[in-house]
Amino acid sequence: MGHFAFMRAVVQGLDTRDSWNRYLRMEGEHDDIRNVRRTIQWIRDEFAAAARRSERHGIARLIQIDANVIDDKAEKIPSLEDFAAEHGLEDFSQAEQIEHYQSRYGNVQPNQSRRRRLIVRQLDAIRWLEELAVQPPQPDDPIATWLNPDLAAHLEKSGINTLRQLVDRINGIGYRWAASVRAIGQGKAERIVSWLRAHEATLGLSIGEHVLKRRNALQPTELAGIVAPTTAIVPLEKLIIPAALDGRNGHNRLPQAECRITADHDLAAVHAWIDAKGGTARRTEHHGSAAEIHNADSPDTSNSKSVPLTHTQRAYLKEAERLLLWAVVQRKTALSSMTAEDCEAYLQFLSDPKPTDVWCGPRGRGKWSPLWRPFEGPLSGAARRHAATVLKSLFSFLVDTGYLQHNPWTSIRHTSAASEPRTQQLQRRLSRDQWRFLHDRLSALPDTSANRRLQFGLRLIEATSLRLSDAVTLRVDDLQHITASDQGQATPATWRVKVGSGPKQRIRYLVLDNSLIDLLKAYLQSRGLHADPLHPDNRGAHLLGKAVDIGKQAPWSEPYRKAVDPKDGIAPGTLYDQLKAFFADCADVIADSASAKKLAAASTDWLRYAEADRGLES
Repeated sequence: MGHFAFMRAVVQGLDTRDSWNRYLRMEGEHDDIRNVRRTIQWIRDEFAAAARRSERHGIARLIQIDANVIDDKAEKIPSLEDFAAEHGLEDFSQAEQIEHYQSRYGNVQPNQSRRRRLIVRQLDAIRWLEELAVQPPQPDDPIATWLNPDLAAHLEKSGINTLRQLVDRINGIGYRWAASVRAIGQGKAERIVSWLRAHEATLGLSIGEHVLKRRNALQPTELAGIVAPTTAIVPLEKLIIPAALDGRNGHNRLPQAECRITADHDLAAVHAWIDAKGGTARRTEHHGSAAEIHNADSPDTSNSKSVPLTHTQRAYLKEAERLLLWAVVQRKTALSSMTAEDCEAYLQFLSDPKPTDVWCGPRGRGKWSPLWRPFEGPLSGAARRHAATVLKSLFSFLVDTGYLQHNPWTSIRHTSAASEPRTQQLQRRLSRDQWRFLHDRLSALPDTSANRRLQFGLRLIEATSLRLSDAVTLRVDDLQHITASDQGQATPATWRVKVGSGPKQRIRYLVLDNSLIDLLKAYLQSRGLHADPLHPDNRGAHLLGKAVDIGKQAPWSEPYRKAVDPKDGIAPGTLYDQLKAFFADCADVIADSASAKKLAAASTDWLRYAEADRGLES
């Protein structure tokens, strides 16, 4: 173990730099002498504590002594002959004389100095401690057991308490996994990964190769193997459903001969429902007695060809995924065996998913990540009503197509959204002063491409009341510049944007004011695109794209810019996370505590009611 080997070198006075680089490089750089001293003292303290736990208090005191500061000239060690004469041992054999000598001065040779004698005793103590305490690291060991206290403290503040959680965080985020952990830079992060890889055999946990590459440099096949197929809280495409729970023999099933969809188990039936909403969902593949479920919207399963799911299909599939995971993993029942009591229990579960650390996680984790979870936290009343409505629609479809006998959701009553007290609706809205404060903070942000996106994105949703999922799909091709002559009257030129496409979506046009277009022009330019949104070179560019800083920004921005197409769009979660972080920052600095609480709770949906909010106080 590195700490024992390093302390043996320290005790013997060997070169500290070489010993540190060989055994403890993970703890930091040797050039930080304060860190080296803190680490040495911490190891001494831990060794002494282990000795005291075994009631070896002499060893506890011994291990705390620094042999390198002992002045050998201050003590005269008697020779063996002088010792024998002094203690009347002349007639004893030499072996007996040495035995008495060592009982007085320790397990040393007669001519050894005090310093050398102390070194030998400390080495014996370290050997004894190693035999007592050394054991291979285990997945659920606290990180403080193995890492430097300062390093462990920073990780613990980020919610990483065990080695298993550390490996999951690294695999779940990948490249630059430590960016969100204070005081752990790239060097320390690399040393931590090296140490974990060196102990993979005993930990039973491995660090994926994807950790070494930027996310945009990874192929879908590289991400596919990060989460192994299992019967646990994993995305549907990784879930293995036991044969007893796959619905082939569900209590609510009709005979297969009466079924009018090509589905003989619950997952196939769910996908048939998604298909009926328009588009294609990937089918289930069978592996022995279990079914491994595949989702058409997942990057992990890119080998199959399918039509991308619409926003509605993704939203419906998310609700079905949550229910199926709960039924199989927690309720231990098939979807086609659910009763009204199961439905009630599920709605109760949505109000407080337990265990929280298993079911809930931060928004925005990709389905390839071990950190992905189906929930962020408890669902609001409106979200639970929506889930019940969607799932009732799913079961109605299954009854209408002859897959199920009856719909257990028909007996479930849920309060109408219209009956929600107006006071609760108003609690989720901001005052004019709060909006003014938000705009002031927004205007004062540093001039970066990411902040320009935030400024434009917030104003876009505020001005149009668009849903986040619709806002991120807009492209410059959806913009139209309407001049006075086009309108046939003496009015100023205006801009508008087309929202919706396809035969099943209602197409509508929303007016954009010139100040919003000015923000867009500046934002496009910051991404390296032409300032004129309608310039031919901009064709296909998303209005909201990946943050790309040019020139004087952070050192990583230039190579990152070259690796990203400036026309690329972003996922809804990217803008959501940025807006939530902005609201939280505003909450931290606003003086009024009530406003701070409201801003901390604000979400992207609040932007859609901006005009109504200002109208409430008119």
